[in-house]
Amino acid sequence: MSEEQLEALIVQTINGAVATIPAYLDEIKENKEVLKVEDPKEFVYGIVMGMALGMSGAILSAQKEMPTPEDQIKVRDIVYKHIPEIRERIFN
Repeated sequence: MSEEQLEALIVQTINGAVATIPAYLDEIKENKEVLKVEDPKEFVYGIVMGMALGMSGAILSAQKEMPTPEDQIKVRDIVYKHIPEIRERIFN
């Protein structure tokens, strides 16, 4: 898989994760007592980052054997490059 294809898949994964933001914020608001979340937006940021990193790694794993440490670093670097956009979508 080329670097461009990998980035396109990761961006698609990020967009899917970001699309869940309103639902997660509503869920946290409705279940405040159970979840005991102090900052819902930071909590959702963690969820979105986890989804982006986890799903991107899973996609990479499905393409071949287990991702190498270099593959994992590539995924991380691509996801991290999009952190400003992710944070803007959550916090603005």
